[in-house]
Amino acid sequence: MAAHLKKRVYEEFSKVVQVPPEDTPSKKVRLSKPSKSASLHLDLCKASTPTDALQLLLHFSHRPVEADSVEGVVRILLEHYYKESDNSVRLKISSLIGLLSKTRGFRPDCIVDDVISTLTNEKSHQVLAQLLDSLLLIGSHLPKSPAVRGTLVDVAWKHLSDTYFGVRVKCLQLLGCLGVVDAPLNKDDAPSSSSSSSSGLRDIQSIISDYFGDQDPRVRTAALKAMLQLHERGIRVHQIIYEQACRLLSDDYEQVRSAAVQMVWVLSQLYPESIVPIPSSSEEIRLVDDAFGKISHMVSDGSWMVRVQAAKTLGSMLQVSPHFLEQTLDKKLMSDLRRKRTAHERAKELFVSGEFSSGRKWADDAPKEKLDTNTVNLIASGACGAFVHGLEDEMFEVRIAAVEALCHLAKSSPNFAEKCLDFLVDMFNDEIEEVRLRSIHVLRQISTHITLREDQLDTVLAVLEDSSRDIREALHELLCFTNVSTKECIQLALLELLKNLNKYPSDRSSVWKCLKFLGSRHPTLVLPLVPELLSTHPYFDTPEPDMDDPAYMAVLVLVFNAAQSCPTMASLFSDHTYRHYAYLRDSLSHLVPPLRLPGRKQVCGLDSVDSGSGSGSVESAQVFLQQSLDRVSTIQNLETPGAQDLLDFTIRDLERLGELQPELAGSADFCATYLRCQLLLIKALQDKLWNTAVPLCLKQNVTATAAAHQILEQSYKLEFLYGGLESSQVAVIHHVRLQAKALLLLLGCRYGNGLDHLISSCDKFLQEVDTFQRCFVSETSVLQDSFVDRLVQLKPRVSSSKPSELVKIVQRTLRQSGPLQLRLPDQVQRARADIIEPTGQSENPLRFTSGLVVALDIDATLENIQDPQDTIKVQVLYPDGQSHVIHPKPADFRNPGPGRHRLITQVFLSHTAWTEPSQIEVRLLLAYSTSSSCGDGLPPAEGAVEGTLPLSKPVKVFIMPKPARR
Repeated sequence: MAAHLKKRVYEEFSKVVQVPPEDTPSKKVRLSKPSKSASLHLDLCKASTPTDALQLLLHFSHRPVEADSVEGVVRILLEHYYKESDNSVRLKISSLIGLLSKTRGFRPDCIVDDVISTLTNEKSHQVLAQLLDSLLLIGSHLPKSPAVRGTLVDVAWKHLSDTYFGVRVKCLQLLGCLGVVDAPLNKDDAPSSSSSSSSGLRDIQSIISDYFGDQDPRVRTAALKAMLQLHERGIRVHQIIYEQACRLLSDDYEQVRSAAVQMVWVLSQLYPESIVPIPSSSEEIRLVDDAFGKISHMVSDGSWMVRVQAAKTLGSMLQVSPHFLEQTLDKKLMSDLRRKRTAHERAKELFVSGEFSSGRKWADDAPKEKLDTNTVNLIASGACGAFVHGLEDEMFEVRIAAVEALCHLAKSSPNFAEKCLDFLVDMFNDEIEEVRLRSIHVLRQISTHITLREDQLDTVLAVLEDSSRDIREALHELLCFTNVSTKECIQLALLELLKNLNKYPSDRSSVWKCLKFLGSRHPTLVLPLVPELLSTHPYFDTPEPDMDDPAYMAVLVLVFNAAQSCPTMASLFSDHTYRHYAYLRDSLSHLVPPLRLPGRKQVCGLDSVDSGSGSGSVESAQVFLQQSLDRVSTIQNLETPGAQDLLDFTIRDLERLGELQPELAGSADFCATYLRCQLLLIKALQDKLWNTAVPLCLKQNVTATAAAHQILEQSYKLEFLYGGLESSQVAVIHHVRLQAKALLLLLGCRYGNGLDHLISSCDKFLQEVDTFQRCFVSETSVLQDSFVDRLVQLKPRVSSSKPSELVKIVQRTLRQSGPLQLRLPDQVQRARADIIEPTGQSENPLRFTSGLVVALDIDATLENIQDPQDTIKVQVLYPDGQSHVIHPKPADFRNPGPGRHRLITQVFLSHTAWTEPSQIEVRLLLAYSTSSSCGDGLPPAEGAVEGTLPLSKPVKVFIMPKPARR
């Protein structure tokens, strides 16, 4: 009973109260890394000897340090710096401080005062120089802190009087890197030095120029380089420094002379028309002429490096007087460069000396025409024939520099170009191939100013015997743009080119191209040679030459191109010449022009259409191109059949426009390829396909899948085969690619490849949409009301929906969105390649033993391709389906001009034995990667695509692997 009452009491007075949970703030976990400064402090404290400390510092210098930890690490280093007595350890600490100041994201202005304070009690000159070098690094990373820069300049000036050359060198570097003109320095703040002036305020240039006469050559070099650095920073150097710089041209050390040459050149460009006096004379001369003479004298310097620099510098002095320029080609002093006395001065001297010699003065009746070196005061005698000395120098680097300098000066002076022609032609016989090749290129650049004589042409044509293919092709290009004086020169050039063609058959295309330009430039000189060249006779019929002879075809190319500007030449042709013209006009239309032959219908072609084209036709074609794009923008208002027909007609028009107007070929092909993608997309999104069950339209599904893959391939062509695209056009290309991937997602869902595959495909597609939005966030105006824009608006719904609902949303959005308006590109250049060799026309197979290799020579021209060494590959496709891709060596690429490259390489073929000859296909490929297509500063997208695009038409070559003999 008692137990029962006790239980009743407990039940009556006990109750359960449920307390709601309090909203306690959640604790955040922060992942902290061990402090670099603390670990460094512990390591340095454990070091018992300077060697151990130095070893620890060396290991620490190779570790990365975060920007947040740099200041603490520098404090620890400075603390140990004050405790350390060994110079090598303090030197390494000073070096580490400069290295840490370059850490990305760190502002070094917080450690400037601490580093400056270490200079006060430092006794070691090497450590002091290293501390100043660290301050130089700190100052170069704080360009917008005038207070810090002013402090560092004051520090540099205070230590300029140090006895150690390294300290003075670093101080001068600080002044050159950080000094400004409008901030004069107070002399009272710096220790007195023998080189300082008596004034209280000093200009930065006067301080640096005081050390032009330092006893150490390294300090003199640093002073000159500091002054040059002031010039590079936009500070105008004072003209008063010119005399000091000229004196340093005769310094004993080549580094000083090299820097002095640069300083003299800078002053000659700043003050070209200033008048300077000539030493030991009352004459005056322009500063640029005086500087030209002094730098010309340095072409005969004892150091070949100074000679190279002097020769290069002469090429950029375009304001020099013509008579000074011409003196560099003659070792004898010209009469107009010596001082002339007036008639009054000569009469006065004759009157004072009397009519007859008195005999009291030795040699007073000596001939007055004898040249005395003291009278040569307008140009130094060593400067006479400066380019002759440079072209005859023992070092080929000096000869190349002299040739390039002649090129720059000759391009600005036609008279000088004619005078230096003989010297450049003589360089064709140099023993170094690089010098010969450079001389040919230089003569090509100045060919508009010169006309070759017969003796000069003979020397030039002798180079065709050279074994180097680069030399011969460079000479062919030179002859394309060179003028000759007589018909004998044309005959001589043709004879030597035919010898070259016979000796080196691989030069066929280059020789034909050379004769094309040679004939078109000299029609009047070719006219009297036509009967002899074509072997015609006024009374007798001559045998018809063989059209398979490359030499005869070369002669025809020369004659037909000359006949284009000489209508009377066609009357000298025989009947078979007319037939040969029709054949060559069809087979070699790029070498044979359209001609108006008497009594015959003109052979029409694209060139005949282009013959009347000018700037007006190009403008009208550009207007037509823009109108075509505007017309296509209205396809959203058309039914599907009408839209397809409009796109078909527009693509056809753009392709034809690219053929008729080479100037707009890149833009027209780019627009046609983009419209082809839109046409494929419209065909793939037809109602019949998406409103019918999958088993009833299997064929249409396969067609749509092929169209999606073709759109992807075309989008890669649009992005990587065309250059000069703007960001808006790249965004449109990526938008088309994303539509093709959405189409593949929908088709994959219709085939029912499984739920896991569907989920992974949807996740991958959403990632690509995010990547696209991140890459082209600045192109919202171009992407307005597009497929991606609508997906982004539905992003909250898309992210939370199931894969099946996501597919429905993507399908509806893709079918409702129209094509983006493509803005006409300003200047689009299409990458292209043409394989010259092999031609693919030979029916004689390359025979080799199976299991061994045979070399196939590849010669191709490349246009508008960036970094061909990394992107160009050669593909060989065998009849059994095997494909080999070869990456040519970097040395196989030549660069004949801007935007053009030449590939000359060998491909090694090998295969098992065949029963009969068969063809292989050789083509060039362009490798691409989408990892960098989002632009700089953004991480690459996951799953970056790498592949190749066909760049040239395939060339078929017969080969025959023979079985090995037992």
